[in-house]
Amino acid sequence: MANLYTKIKLYLEANSKTWDDAVGLVDFNSDETGLTSWRVNGLAEPTTEQIDSYETAANAEENLATVRNVRQSNYPSIVDQLDDIYHNGIDGWKATIKTTKDKYPKG
Repeated sequence: MANLYTKIKLYLEANSKTWDDAVGLVDFNSDETGLTSWRVNGLAEPTTEQIDSYETAANAEENLATVRNVRQSNYPSIVDQLDDIYHNGIDGWKATIKTTKDKYPKG
């Protein structure tokens, strides 16, 4: 199940708003399963059904973020990547990076 934060972020973006437009204006209840307040100028508070409609997209966004984080922690350091380019050229470096990309596909 996707986080409420992600679903609201997508709702905001779909309505030409950003999370920055809502910071401090949207409050979650203590278990982060619902809203306690909504004060986004020019945008009505979403219904539960509207928020729930973003479940699939939010899951995809969260899964992609997880893949990116895992990839980032598995890539060689920048110093090692530059050394790889120096010793093996761009094609050698691409092969090194492709190993991580293949191990952790985006979906």
